[in-house]
Amino acid sequence: MANTLILVSGLAFGALALSKAGTTTSWFTRVLRRFKKNDVAAPPVITHDNGWTLIHCDDAASFNLWLGRDEEGLPIKDGEEPSLGSHLLVELYGCDEDSLRLESTVGGAMREAAVESEATVVAQSFHEFKPWGVSGAVIIQESHYTIHTWPEHGYAAVDLFYCGGTVKVHKAIEVLQQQFKPTRIKFLVVRRGLDSEVHR
Repeated sequence: MANTLILVSGLAFGALALSKAGTTTSWFTRVLRRFKKNDVAAPPVITHDNGWTLIHCDDAASFNLWLGRDEEGLPIKDGEEPSLGSHLLVELYGCDEDSLRLESTVGGAMREAAVESEATVVAQSFHEFKPWGVSGAVIIQESHYTIHTWPEHGYAAVDLFYCGGTVKVHKAIEVLQQQFKPTRIKFLVVRRGLDSEVHR
């Protein structure tokens, strides 16, 4: 207890001392990042409700850990019922506003996400609204990737829906993170066409 108190007091004193030197942000940010790396994020929560399987996650790092860079693209985990497809809803908050404004930028990012995830692109269509926002879809052989943006809020709603085990969805997510630079991401996976519902 005493060692913890000394450590916390030392950190606070160091932050104050560096504050006067004008370097608080970089030092303090590094300390916070170091502590954050040691935190274990909660894994996604899987719920079953009246023929729906939903997988919720509010943290990109824990979602990526759960996904495990699996090359099957959201594979069925133990205890889950097989389904025809997976519908990944991605909430991107705190995005770079300029990256969400233009049809060309948003469309390019979504097409790149599809190509990098090794989906088979069939067609695409995007529309830029005035004064703000872009809506569009990349139609893939495995289903579709869609988006709607609110640049004025730095927010984008993305749906990645696909069937089969060939789409590498983690690569699509990486592209979207690089292109839109969100500060926070939430995920919801909906299993579509559950085996028990399709064969009822």
